[in-house]
Amino acid sequence: MSTTIRNIAIIAHVDHGKTTLVDAMLKQAGTYRANEAITERVMDSNELERERGITILAKNTAVYYHDSKINIVDTPGHADFGGEVERALKMVDGVVLLVDASEGPLPQTRYVLNKALEAKLTPILVINKIDRPDARPQEVLNEVYDLFIDLDAGEDQLDFPVVYTNGKLGTATMDLKVPGVDLQPLFETIVSTIPAATGDAEGALQILVTNLDYSDYLGRLAIARVFSGTLNFGQEVAISKRDGSLQKAKITKLFSFSGLKRTDIEKTEIGDIVAVAGVEGITIGETITNLENPAPLPLIVIDEPTIAMQMSVNNSPLAGREGQYVTSRNIRERLEKELLTNVSIRVEDTGSPDSFKVLGRGELQLAILIEVMRREGFEMMVGRPEIVTKEVDGKLMEPVEHLTIDVPDNFVGVVIEKLGPRKGEMVKMHNHGYGRVRLEFRVPSRGLIGLRSEMLTETRGTIVMNTIFDGYIPHQGDIPQRPTGALISDRAGQTTTYALNGLQERGTLLLGPTVEVYEGMIVGEHNRDNDLDVNVVREKKLTNMRASSADEAIRLVPFKAFNLEQAIEFIAEDELVEVTPKSLRLRKKVLQANRRPRRQTSQ
Repeated sequence: MSTTIRNIAIIAHVDHGKTTLVDAMLKQAGTYRANEAITERVMDSNELERERGITILAKNTAVYYHDSKINIVDTPGHADFGGEVERALKMVDGVVLLVDASEGPLPQTRYVLNKALEAKLTPILVINKIDRPDARPQEVLNEVYDLFIDLDAGEDQLDFPVVYTNGKLGTATMDLKVPGVDLQPLFETIVSTIPAATGDAEGALQILVTNLDYSDYLGRLAIARVFSGTLNFGQEVAISKRDGSLQKAKITKLFSFSGLKRTDIEKTEIGDIVAVAGVEGITIGETITNLENPAPLPLIVIDEPTIAMQMSVNNSPLAGREGQYVTSRNIRERLEKELLTNVSIRVEDTGSPDSFKVLGRGELQLAILIEVMRREGFEMMVGRPEIVTKEVDGKLMEPVEHLTIDVPDNFVGVVIEKLGPRKGEMVKMHNHGYGRVRLEFRVPSRGLIGLRSEMLTETRGTIVMNTIFDGYIPHQGDIPQRPTGALISDRAGQTTTYALNGLQERGTLLLGPTVEVYEGMIVGEHNRDNDLDVNVVREKKLTNMRASSADEAIRLVPFKAFNLEQAIEFIAEDELVEVTPKSLRLRKKVLQANRRPRRQTSQ
């Protein structure tokens, strides 16, 4: 074939429009038939990605432009999924850096760009959403130049082309005075700027596995980039494992990518991204190479996890009613399966056969894993997130994050006040001039647990918060946790409107009437700092006496329903979230009131 191959990754901060732009590229490159139904955000194939509007897993597709094949890797914007980003960058020779024309570069932009520059990839800048009423493309371009200089970009990396796009309409232009018609300027820029994939087709076989997929018919599929040599269908090869050993394997299927489909091929081309079937047990970072003279490539190094969470078998009185997979063996097998495709997660045993310690890059990443598991029919209990500390030269070090906050100027005081006790140190403050201020802090990772929901309440939902891992600092001492206690059910039964009405002045309720509860289950947030055992199943005593006001309809204040992340952020050290496919329940680790530490006052 005479096609040249270009491999690019689209990198950006979350919600700047990567996946929408890829949609437009696929449409204009003729991926769809004329009569084919077109799905929006087609690259976000996972149900959770569609619901949340974020990309979680790095995925790849390919488009043809004249005689060039462009392999596109769509990467997540959240730093929590940094493992996905780092793998994606191993597959490509250049990056399309996508920046919102109004928001400009944000922390995750910095994170992914830094990784791309370290890997010496050729950048193209795309300023997207130029149709926004508050777009400021020229200022954003200057901010991106500042960011490149700040990240020590080389002279050649600073000489990048700039394309202005409207991803939704699928138009691009090189000059803001000339409105775009289609994405041709972007395709032209990619083909002329990104170097064509090179390598020696006759050399030693070197194919690096950067992602995994699964097919019900073919088993595990390794998605890999061909760096050197040629792989033929049916060939016997060696897999260079992560521990340095070699495994013999025979290739049963070879695919190349075309649009959203996989097409069968007989042999690989240099630089192409391919899917390989027939290799049992292959995993990310391994190299497919020759049997006779193996030449493994360096392993992929992933950033260390910064947060850990206990995950254990559900042992509540309501366990096993809603889930299909409830045993420790089920949970262990599912976590081991996750480890095969998710390189930035680790699992450790805890000394108890019913409990596991799951380590990851952030709360969101762990919450997504738990949410996926509950949708698959798992039941489990999860504890409060803890940070992963390490010792350096006899000093206890803890992870620190760079926190960027965009907020209306009348809430600046509240934000600064809330971050003080959490050991946040302000490093920058910038007034945009249109009523919003950008604040930047360095905060220990511990200080961020529970911060998001608190900030959203305090700023009436107007805050935009982003964090990025920023190294380790000496341990900062105690950080105050949730200031309030819990309202705890002291017996099993069904909640009644009458009982809940009597508790409304004691705090905020977390559930409504006719909900099944058990002893030790948290039913509300106490408005004082101690826990309170309460009776939420009490019914009104019926008498023959009637009073004019006694039987007026009771009106309950709407209760506060938590989603999974909010529940995980809310719980204290001695509390757990019970997660089932249908319910989220908050509970004490020790259910019986008389076995819990004696600091409660009883009602």
